[in-house]
Amino acid sequence: MRCPFCGHLEDKVVDSRESREGDSIRRRRECLSCARRFTSYERVEEVPLVILKKDGRREPFDRQKVMKGLLLACQKRPVSLARIEQLVGDLQARLMERPDREIRSRELGELIMDELKGLDQVAYVRFASVYRDFKDLPDFVKALEGLMHKEAATGRAASAAPIPAPASPSAPPALEPSKSAKPMPQALFPGEAEAPVLRTRKK
Repeated sequence: MRCPFCGHLEDKVVDSRESREGDSIRRRRECLSCARRFTSYERVEEVPLVILKKDGRREPFDRQKVMKGLLLACQKRPVSLARIEQLVGDLQARLMERPDREIRSRELGELIMDELKGLDQVAYVRFASVYRDFKDLPDFVKALEGLMHKEAATGRAASAAPIPAPASPSAPPALEPSKSAKPMPQALFPGEAEAPVLRTRKK
């Protein structure tokens, strides 16, 4: 690195320290020509993700904005907050791997809808209706009809299941009298096992 005092291009690093935030490294250098010391900073060059809007405007990718849209779409649906955060994290990781850091808002919406389609169909239709602004009507109607057919099939399956008759809690089940069972004699006095049997003498 060029010395700011004499312009010499050779130096040595005498001390290196990481910044408190962890986003840069501070290096203390000594010029090999004039022996004077100077400081340099090393940072990772980051190219932010940029969203190209429909009207031509460009704005940085906002993770919280995507989260807000998904929370509205999944409102009162059986989708946990942890699952939504995981979806946004996976989406952002996929975008960071792209060689082109500029993505159209329409393409971003399609990526989100692909994830929602397998997560929750109602949330998918909600998000699609907002993102596509009802301009892509055939796809919207097709998604809505598919959701209605699925719910109707689930309802038919539930109604076709036999419903057992409720048992009366007060009335015990009646027992069929057995033809071979003999009536039990009743005791006449306490302590008797059974009533005495009267026998007649034969004449």
